[in-house]
Amino acid sequence: MRRFLTFCPSLQSGRLHSTYGRTKTQSSKARWICSRSRRRKNVGVPKNVQIGRPAPQLTPDQSPWEDYLIPELSGNSKPKDPVRYKRDPFIVLGVESSCDDTAAAIVRSDGAVLGESRVSQDALTEAWGGVVPHVARDAHAAVIERVIHQALHEAQLHERDVDAVAATMGPGLEICLRVGYRAARQIATTYEKDFVGVNHLEAHVLVARLDSQVSFPFLTLLVSGGHCQLLLVRGVAQYEVLGGTLDDALGEAFDKTARLLGLEVGAGGGPALEQLALKGDAHAIPFPVPMAKRPDCNFSFAGLKTSVRVAIDKLGGDEVVRGDERLMADVAASFQETCVRHLEHRVRRALKLCAKHNLSANTLVVSGGVAANMVVRTRLQKLCERAQWKCVFPKVRLCTDNGVMVAWTGIERLRMGIADDTKNLDVRARWPLAGLGPLSVPIPPEATKALVA
Repeated sequence: MRRFLTFCPSLQSGRLHSTYGRTKTQSSKARWICSRSRRRKNVGVPKNVQIGRPAPQLTPDQSPWEDYLIPELSGNSKPKDPVRYKRDPFIVLGVESSCDDTAAAIVRSDGAVLGESRVSQDALTEAWGGVVPHVARDAHAAVIERVIHQALHEAQLHERDVDAVAATMGPGLEICLRVGYRAARQIATTYEKDFVGVNHLEAHVLVARLDSQVSFPFLTLLVSGGHCQLLLVRGVAQYEVLGGTLDDALGEAFDKTARLLGLEVGAGGGPALEQLALKGDAHAIPFPVPMAKRPDCNFSFAGLKTSVRVAIDKLGGDEVVRGDERLMADVAASFQETCVRHLEHRVRRALKLCAKHNLSANTLVVSGGVAANMVVRTRLQKLCERAQWKCVFPKVRLCTDNGVMVAWTGIERLRMGIADDTKNLDVRARWPLAGLGPLSVPIPPEATKALVA
């Protein structure tokens, strides 16, 4: 959501009408040239990184819509009683619906999980061959109330008994995010509870502090289906991006490779590929490690996916490979090995940067759905031991999307005096956690100019 003064297609072909009535004619050729120009200028720029000026916060007089505010890491309000959240134990309800998991949890400020519930859409994902936004939204809407009530029932609490409500506000699928947000907002407004808008990425980062002694600052490797970043975490809502993926996220690469091998991916391609890789030889196919000579902390997995496609063709094609379990396992194991080596290269680079700049960070937190992969866990644990760093992983069940991480992030933010006013607040499909920090390799100057303009 870069601008609220967006253009909306009119009924007349070839014309665009702005929200203030201005018109602009733009041919398909001009649009294609403009898009091509942007793509060229963005080469070398990590995805999901805040660059340039943030989106403006419009006032009610400036906005033609009811929903005009976007959530920010700094929040747009303060808790009703900030001192209480620093002094007394309190309970937060967390609601998650950013993609294809509907989840809720009741968490106490001391880290105790009093109740949680989660409904996945694995069957729908398998049937449709992926996440279809409107199908996912309808599935969320069908179970959101039941999921919240199950979490409350397990905690033996009523909605009025929680002290605050937190909900994922982005990034994610807008129409799915709104299902969870509106359910959470209804509870917060009905019972006059504090509300906290949560960044989905921040929730993944902070959930490791739920039951581990992780103090700020620390380094985070966030690896999931939609994101792949190395972050320096200085505190709640204080982040620096050291590097990110230039194309695909690691979880996305796992999913697409699993599809190439004909695996069932309803519950995620990553777990299916990991199980298959256990039967294979990780050194059978020498896939090239992406960006091995690049002295930065960025990632790239698009080329590796292409290498898998080429390898399958050389082995005889889809039909031959899928008919031979040993070949499938070798491809899966070799692909996973190369991915892990790529992660090791980037993490090792990040540890050296922290040491070079005399940062007090000595803990690596690995979070996100791919952090549940046992090979990733084992290899990064050994890497940190050799570097005399502490390596922390959330519990496996807390690596994938869940309500606990949302509730815990709400607790962390309330302790910092951060809350949100739900009046005229809306979700964010794109919500970068941070911009590039001073430790990262600078992006091309022409890209900076293009994105700031």
